[in-house]
Amino acid sequence: MSATLELAHDLMARASVTPMDEGCQELMAIRLAKAGFQVERLRYGNVDNLWACRGSVQPVLCFAGHTDVVPTGPLEEWRSDPFKPTVRDGLLYGRGAADMKTGLAAMVTAAESFVAQHPDHRGSLAFLITSDEEGPSVDGTKRVVETLRERGQRIDWCLVGEPSSEATIGDTIKIGRRGSLSARLTVHGVQGHIAYPHLAENPVHSFAPALAELAARVWDQGNEHFQPTTFQVSNLNAGTGAPIVIPGELKARFNLRYSPVQTLDALKRSVEEVLQRHAVRYTIEWYVSGEPFYTPPGPLSNAVCAAVRELTGREPKLSTGGGTSDGRFIAPMGAQVVELGVVNASIHKVNESVRVQDVDMLHGLYLQTLRNLLA
Repeated sequence: MSATLELAHDLMARASVTPMDEGCQELMAIRLAKAGFQVERLRYGNVDNLWACRGSVQPVLCFAGHTDVVPTGPLEEWRSDPFKPTVRDGLLYGRGAADMKTGLAAMVTAAESFVAQHPDHRGSLAFLITSDEEGPSVDGTKRVVETLRERGQRIDWCLVGEPSSEATIGDTIKIGRRGSLSARLTVHGVQGHIAYPHLAENPVHSFAPALAELAARVWDQGNEHFQPTTFQVSNLNAGTGAPIVIPGELKARFNLRYSPVQTLDALKRSVEEVLQRHAVRYTIEWYVSGEPFYTPPGPLSNAVCAAVRELTGREPKLSTGGGTSDGRFIAPMGAQVVELGVVNASIHKVNESVRVQDVDMLHGLYLQTLRNLLA
């Protein structure tokens, strides 16, 4: 078993469901300290964060990632214990196999190898690790970045270990992400007897035409780098549980993943204009979990692409698709942000897995990227 695979096993064996870290960062911190990193543990609320840095000059290349994982889902549907990493038929199974404990292991072992080969490397090498990426993302990377800003510390290049690949490792790297705007909507009605609708006001009926328009709307066409904006309802609830009662209110949650051709204010106005035009009585709370970011081709993406070409023979696709990542907090620092990781087909699923050979390949890709930038 390689050093990378061994560390991945050790990390995956820890049930670090958001926001718990369960000692994962300590495993990493001990190894990084031995490699000459100055290690700092930053805890905000109930979230553990790790900032480790080797060097004090620019440019700063930072590995970023998270030790927390999503819940397992139905245990009876797993073919093996999700927190006992198991290899079957060339695949490593367990929660966090793809998202993203193998990525963390590859980062650490790549840094160890690079420092051993280039102890006097140029610039600085850093790690920013959180246990709150899969959760609210309030006391994790966002807070660490605020702390770094207050200190006047900056990150020039950030390599995020999220599982970016689609079919084979290195086929896709992320150079940006759409923004994420969510809302909690309450539609107000008047509760009443289902046989006397004229004495009540059904919020389901009043909201339905507005929802149909919002769901069918073409928000934009995106642009050359970003997919179009999308609208999706994640939760819809009304009713008292009694079959003969018209509900007094409806609650809905929805999300807009938006491209940079939109603005937050314009999106909010558009949604509320539809609600008002359909005479919906409502209150709404808006939440922004991240604004769009984009890293144009530059030293970091060039170095990552060169590593992929050299080790796999593939030309990676540059993409801004998918969900959000903690890169959204780091990019506003002025950093170039690129995401490179294992295949993402099984993330958040039962029987999450990754190809064993991809774990060591990811180590190689990270190591070659470090050589390309800091050797």
